[in-house]
Amino acid sequence: MMNIDLHTHGKLSKKTHFSLEYFLSMAREAKENGLHAVALTEHFNTLNFTDLLDQLDYHFDYTNDYYLVEGLKVFSGMEVDVANKGHILLIGNRVIIRELRQQLDAHTAKDSFIPLDELLDRTEDYPLLRIGAHPMRESTPLTHHAAATLQRLDTLDVNAKDLFQYGFGMADNVQQFAEELGLPVSAGSDSHQPLQFGSVINRFDKDCHTAEQLRTELLNGNYQLEISPCLNVKVKAAQMMKELLKKSMVVA
Repeated sequence: MMNIDLHTHGKLSKKTHFSLEYFLSMAREAKENGLHAVALTEHFNTLNFTDLLDQLDYHFDYTNDYYLVEGLKVFSGMEVDVANKGHILLIGNRVIIRELRQQLDAHTAKDSFIPLDELLDRTEDYPLLRIGAHPMRESTPLTHHAAATLQRLDTLDVNAKDLFQYGFGMADNVQQFAEELGLPVSAGSDSHQPLQFGSVINRFDKDCHTAEQLRTELLNGNYQLEISPCLNVKVKAAQMMKELLKKSMVVA
């Protein structure tokens, strides 16, 4: 059995530098909330994305497709903005993530985001888990993209931030949209702050070591998606703490 959060961040925000101390506080809180693993899907156009990976490489052992951080599996990945709105989570081996990030150097600005079809073409032959992030969020929806394009994804993301903002009925909306496409759904906290961990969890029937194994278990339905009854408290507390931390950093 393995409890995993498939959409997480390792930094407070895109504009902040990577902090090992902050990242460790995230990992420890994840473990305290019953998680055995997380997918680190930091924004591909965050400040110094490669520095984040460099520091993880230096400080932690890496095997299969994950770092081992004080007993927590941290699968490598990134969150990519696509043209005409939408975010895609890519989870896979760190070598692949580095290679793809380099390919996206020309696509980090808002007016140059890569088209979704092109991103899917580029990643088609890689052993990756590809997730449509928060597909019904008003600011970055995926619903306007062609069904045939979206069907190339592996899952759609039931996102804790959206459940807090729009209500728990959003989970049913995403589930219905996914069913129309013939896709499963997976859960991600979308946390930039430790307090958000545990708001949603994917409970896999067996342990996984690679992105391919994660993908197989999701496609075969060998997991349960769990939404915490404390989600609203967790997300609200995390958002309040995030804003306080950002203000303190500006003052400093």
